[in-house]
Amino acid sequence: MHGKSGHGSAEGASFPESAGASVPGSAGTGSGAGAAAGSAVRGGVLVLVGMLLVALNLRAAVTSLGALLDEVRTGLELSGAMAGLVTTLPTIAFAGLGALTPWLVRRVAPARVLVVAMVALAAGQVLRVVTGSALVFVLTSALALAGIAVANILLPMLVKQHFPHRTGLVTGAYTMALTVGTTVAAASAVPIAHAVGSWRVGLGVWAGLAAVAVLPWVPLALRARAAARRATPTATATRIRVRPARTRLGWAMAVYFGAQSLSGYAIMGWLAQLFRDAGYQPETAGLLLAGVTALGVPIALLMPTLAGRMRTLRPVVLSLTAASTLAYLGLAVSPHDGALLWVALLALGQGAFPLILTTIGLRARTAEGTVALSAFAQSTGYVIAALGPLLVGVLYEATGGWTAPIGFLLAALTVQTGAGLVIARPRYVEDEA
Repeated sequence: MHGKSGHGSAEGASFPESAGASVPGSAGTGSGAGAAAGSAVRGGVLVLVGMLLVALNLRAAVTSLGALLDEVRTGLELSGAMAGLVTTLPTIAFAGLGALTPWLVRRVAPARVLVVAMVALAAGQVLRVVTGSALVFVLTSALALAGIAVANILLPMLVKQHFPHRTGLVTGAYTMALTVGTTVAAASAVPIAHAVGSWRVGLGVWAGLAAVAVLPWVPLALRARAAARRATPTATATRIRVRPARTRLGWAMAVYFGAQSLSGYAIMGWLAQLFRDAGYQPETAGLLLAGVTALGVPIALLMPTLAGRMRTLRPVVLSLTAASTLAYLGLAVSPHDGALLWVALLALGQGAFPLILTTIGLRARTAEGTVALSAFAQSTGYVIAALGPLLVGVLYEATGGWTAPIGFLLAALTVQTGAGLVIARPRYVEDEA
């Protein structure tokens, strides 16, 4: 299941060793070749399982905290400023720590990096629910988010490295797993907390999921370490450096990622309030918000496959823009009567997230280029995304209504579309760099 881009000379020079590289056998015999092929298949399956388990964890620590924020504020006596820091911490961590990932994988095998990342995620989630200190809670949350930030960047690179001919399918699978993890954590954190009478259990239970995600990467990390010891100095000395910040494609990817994330965070943070203002009961408003995420699951699976089969992404970019535009206009004009339709259109428009994750792999020739583009697009994009909920809240409070916030989201959508048309045609970041 490994393509040439995972084991070719250029890529082998860029990284210590592939996490799923087969242990060399006796290539000259039929049995040796068969054993090597079987090892490659098993390694590919293990990588895929590991990626899906990691993806399940990429938002659970964030959305479970969002669902239990009131209980956490009360339990730890968080000030308003500290609570604001906690809710902004994910985008800060994703932007800052994600940018360090290319530096890490030039020195350490990706499988070994993921072992540390998932251990950090599990440890951070455990430590933050056993403390009574607000400061320690923030610091241990940052530890957990550091693991997520690194994994965010690595997954597109692993798709390119191990599944170069199945980019759309594998990206769709892990994006769907990410969406499922997000939805389940948001929906079940409060019921779990209420069932046992403690917000700490509702928040800390997800550490177990992170611990499970470590397991597939341990044998892969050991294999990568053994392969690194066998590698010759020449094989590991050459580095291919790709700097997306110096390319038009890199900036277009960052702006598209940032603009779609901005709208996504704004929707997650404020859509329920919009429906409550439109006359819905709080429970119903929450269900409508959950509907956006739930409908996003099949879209997350299908969008990357569709994008991977198209020569140009222009029709997809424009279709997603049209869906989001209609949804925003509908929410502004008739938020109550057309709620189900607007939720469905919002879910379709949020297909921009799996689209950009797929495009990261499609717009790089090598794993080195993929991880560099992933790090730049996501770290820069999350800085942009952090403005979404903040500005929507400021506009809502200043005007007392939703016309101005929706106008802001439409303006952001215009910027997103312009960047999307730049990245729509086939091109590669290595060529521009």
